[in-house]
Amino acid sequence: MATIIIIFVLAYLLGSIPSGLIIGKTFYKTDIREHGSGNLGGTNTFRTLGVKAGLAVSIADILKGTLAASLPVLFHSNINPLIAGVFAVVGHMYPLFAGFRGGKAVATSGGVLLFCAPYLFITMLIIFFLCLYITKYVSLSSMLAGISAIIFAVFINKDLPLIIVVSLMTFFVIYRHRANIKRIINKTEPKIKWL
Repeated sequence: MATIIIIFVLAYLLGSIPSGLIIGKTFYKTDIREHGSGNLGGTNTFRTLGVKAGLAVSIADILKGTLAASLPVLFHSNINPLIAGVFAVVGHMYPLFAGFRGGKAVATSGGVLLFCAPYLFITMLIIFFLCLYITKYVSLSSMLAGISAIIFAVFINKDLPLIIVVSLMTFFVIYRHRANIKRIINKTEPKIKWL
């Protein structure tokens, strides 16, 4: 029981590492929460600090999810890595180290899949960039990638824990994008210009 608690706490703490805040303040003397959407994730970092910073934050956020999902293996526990991954995703959305104001769970959720279902992660990534190329909306592409992950999990993987966790993470992603959905409907959502 103690091992399970340690794994879940560590996973949450890993997710709570505010990559955007750390990179912004350390290398750019900027708190990205005070700019753009006010979000700590990769998209706002791209928008606020540029491509290098955005890539660094996105990769760091992905790796948080991957490392958290690997904790049950590292601790030789029989806990499903997906469950540990969910704790990291919650940590990313509501980080202890950043006043519980975090990101929108996209990259960290992807990181969990990178460890637990790498081919699904690659499929999601392809769909994300395809949607991004067509729509130029990062938010919409993120949500569509999550929905596609559910479809693939249901019809191809047919693994119940994966279906449940992917559905939960997609719910998180869509819930965290509520304001973006309103802006997309009102045609005020910013479009990317680099793709």
